[in-house]
Amino acid sequence: MAKRVVLAYSGGLDTSVAVRWLTDELGVEVIALGVNVGQDGGEIDADALIARAKAAGAVEAIVVDARDEFARDFCMPAMRANALYEGRYPLVSALSRPVIVKHLVAAAREHGADAVAHGCTGKGNDQVRFEVSTRALAPDLDVIAPVRTWGMTREDSIRYAEARGIPITATKEKLYSIDDNLWGRAIECGEMEDPWAVPPPGVWSLTAPSTTEPRDLVIGFDAGVPVSLDGATLPLVSLINELQSAVGSYGWGRLDMVENRRVGIKSRETYECPASLALILAHGDLESITLERDLAREKSRLEPRYAELVYDGLWFSPLKQALDAFIDDSQQHVTGEVRLHLEAGSCQVTGRRSDASLYDYGLATYDAEDSFRHEDSAGFVRLWGLSVETWAARQARLGG
Repeated sequence: MAKRVVLAYSGGLDTSVAVRWLTDELGVEVIALGVNVGQDGGEIDADALIARAKAAGAVEAIVVDARDEFARDFCMPAMRANALYEGRYPLVSALSRPVIVKHLVAAAREHGADAVAHGCTGKGNDQVRFEVSTRALAPDLDVIAPVRTWGMTREDSIRYAEARGIPITATKEKLYSIDDNLWGRAIECGEMEDPWAVPPPGVWSLTAPSTTEPRDLVIGFDAGVPVSLDGATLPLVSLINELQSAVGSYGWGRLDMVENRRVGIKSRETYECPASLALILAHGDLESITLERDLAREKSRLEPRYAELVYDGLWFSPLKQALDAFIDDSQQHVTGEVRLHLEAGSCQVTGRRSDASLYDYGLATYDAEDSFRHEDSAGFVRLWGLSVETWAARQARLGG
């Protein structure tokens, strides 16, 4: 049995109750770890979070600002892979879990803990991500999932907290489950559990329309990483935040989908991801002029697999590591600019340019500057179709 546990602590109802439940039911010392990955706009009151955790019974509480690390080491690899789960979802929640686990394990080592804990339910994806990532980084640590064990409803948890003086802000009337970070926002539960129901306007925050005047916005990339907006160089976190605000103000970046969870059930999910979707859109378009044809096609074939690995909690895995090496090599010439045109409910690419572009105007044009050797085409086309021509002459007429 574990004696000291590091708990991934959000400050919400479940993890606040988990501090006391772990202490009272399992007799362990709890160290609460909060990780800032940009939730609530990155404006986390660390002192208040620490005070809440200690009031719930934690022997120690820590808050780590991981926004820069999250953007650089987790969001960017996924963006360079154009990673969209089931072709749509940019892995908002899935990307934050491995960075949280990385700090959970580090805190466990520093404080001599023999287990880590999380507040995930038994039918969600996050339990998989927390536990598989922990076992990949620290197979010697136990993983405890109190919410999966205690069998309490939300109302039971509120009563549990009230009876023990645990400070919470949750109410029984809460309708939605919301998870947000630098990369976007996920909203589920409530009436949206009916896949036919229209999401009520009140669930949208990052994409509430507030701008109507059309605008062009230019994103600059260096080796596949965004570095500037409209020519102004920005730190990565600031760039993502500015893009979130700019694109979201046009009401663009919403997803409403039924996705296949790792545990085998279908789940209706709504997301707001204006910055991440805009960056993936622009990045993929820049690749269209900077990646050689076969490289681009092979990368495109691998991108869905990359997204599945991240979604399924396999960030720390040999295949993911090998795919990262491939993607890193593919990005060395993905440098240039992409112009996005924004208007109400719309974000579209209207231009791209790069000093490393493989687009050759002389080869592509039909004007006087045409440098293509047209006389070479006759032999090429004849040889290209030779096998079909032979088949047609020898077998097609025989039928069958």
